[in-house]
Order: sequence, then structure tokens, then C-alpha cells
Amino acid sequence: MVRALIIKIAAGPDQAERANQGLTVAAAGTAMGAAVSLWLTGEAVWFAVSGRQPDLGLEHAQPAADLLEQVAASGTVTVCSQCATRRDLTEGDLVDGARIAGAAAFVAESLAPDAQALVY
Repeated sequence: MVRALIIKIAAGPDQAERANQGLTVAAAGTAMGAAVSLWLTGEAVWFAVSGRQPDLGLEHAQPAADLLEQVAASGTVTVCSQCATRRDLTEGDLVDGARIAGAAAFVAESLAPDAQALVY
């Protein structure tokens, strides 16, 4: 059985290193075969908005858009519903494969057997 890795990133471009760490761990999880579910909240939602993905500009780090694309290719990317609403975002604004869901879905994923949740 593949273990689920749920990663929530609440750090946006103003906290570049923390945001990049969460994205890097999510991408590493997919590379290792984990069932990765990446949740973006607060200012981190911009990482999933098509055409508005911030460049963190960190030396020795993959671009955030590349990391997110890697996660979306084999995992799931979810934007917090309240956060999306506050920013007037819909699923049509998001990169391919990203969805919008609420806290109940996050809790359900986190409480599943063999799930590990990490928050950045």
C-alpha cells in the first residue's frame, strides 16, 4: 500500500524559502512514489493560478512552477476554497489538474489510515 503524503503550504512568495521547501518536499514525495496531495492556502494559492505563478527567485532551487507541475503530474493539487473565494478565483483560473476544496476534505485526507500530513 502506498502511503499518502498530505502537504499544506500556507507560505506565499513573501516567505519564499518556506514555500519552496514545501513544494520541494511535495515533488520529492512524488518522485519517491508517495501518493502526494498538495494543499495551497493563503498567499500560496497563487502557485496554482495559471499565468500568475510567482517566481521565488531562490538560488539553488527549482522554479516553483516546475515543482508544482511535477506534483500535479502524479499527485493532486488543491486550493483552499475560502482562500480562492477571497481572491475571486475559480477552478477555471487554476493550472490544469488543480481543484478547489474546503477544510472538511483536508481533514478527511489527513485522518485517513497511513496518511502523513505536513504543514509549511
